[in-house]
Amino acid sequence: MRRLTASSRHRPILGRRRFLQGSAAVVAGLAATNCRQNLAGPGGGGGGSDALHIYTWANYTDDGLAAAFTERTGIPVVVDIFDSNEIMLTRIQAGGGDAYSIIYPSDYMVSEMIELNLLTELDQSRITGLENLKAQWANPAYDPNNRHSVPFNWGTTGLLYNRDVIPTAPTDWNFLWENQTALSRRITLLDDMRETLGASLKSLGYSYNSNNPAEIEAAYNHLLELQPHIAAFKTTGFENELLGGDLSVSMAYSSDAIELTLEDDRIEYVIPASGSSLWTDTLAIPTTAPNVDAAYQWINFLLEPEVASAAVERLYFATANQAAFELLPNEIRENPDLYPAEEILANSEGIVAVDATSTDLFDQFWTEVTSA
Repeated sequence: MRRLTASSRHRPILGRRRFLQGSAAVVAGLAATNCRQNLAGPGGGGGGSDALHIYTWANYTDDGLAAAFTERTGIPVVVDIFDSNEIMLTRIQAGGGDAYSIIYPSDYMVSEMIELNLLTELDQSRITGLENLKAQWANPAYDPNNRHSVPFNWGTTGLLYNRDVIPTAPTDWNFLWENQTALSRRITLLDDMRETLGASLKSLGYSYNSNNPAEIEAAYNHLLELQPHIAAFKTTGFENELLGGDLSVSMAYSSDAIELTLEDDRIEYVIPASGSSLWTDTLAIPTTAPNVDAAYQWINFLLEPEVASAAVERLYFATANQAAFELLPNEIRENPDLYPAEEILANSEGIVAVDATSTDLFDQFWTEVTSA
């Protein structure tokens, strides 16, 4: 597997969902800039009514990006961060939509928020650069024709493992079940209902987005079989244990996994052969958003190829912008963890909203398996 060179380790990489670790560092780094990033909820960031208030994952906006936007437009930027779509949704439903001009929901959450009438239908005549999107994001299933959202970045979910602990590389989700005794209590799975039950569905040959009650129950029972051997369901906090050899394998988002593969050559990331989730995070405007003009300016700013490629080089996420991708150095474009080959992605699928009955089943089974 090709690695980035040591010279590419130009900064500590903070993952897509590294809420606590990432935000503390960013707050310190932004203290003297126009971009204020807050751990607090809506309204806690100040910035005035003319500011652009953003609600996003950690590490998607830094001081350089915010300062460039402010220099261009004169609009100060205030950033609040979240660590799950569900937390973001809860905050928006509790009135946070009045506080944020721009939010970053993931694919399936875009669909749910459209159904709840929480997202503005975008005036695409006010957006420039949509033609720069990669072809697969021109008409995504979660938001046909990008009517309510603009794809920002994407990634996969797979298995992160320590070669010193597991000499035989896993190639698929079934590795966990086939080696459950040897791996017992040395496995972590994501604390993410759709991802983890989805991986169980995928390992049985079903879709992440199944609406078949029998398939969803089979995935639950399959996961229940593995549950006694799982050390924890956690999205972060497994890294040191994996590096130290106390854990053998962890389910991880690609954006978080890359940090460890660059930090230690013993750590490898694999996209399961039967398929992975192919997640997308987007830019969207709440229906009750303040300062909508600034929101459109932010979207247009991020769609500029030069702006997007510079952000990728600093923040190191996989861009959905083809024109920006073409400006990236080869060492980033050719990193297989960040930009997997098409044949590896062939079996992967985006997570989309399931029907209400299936949502209830997912919720019920997830509660049961994580509390067992």
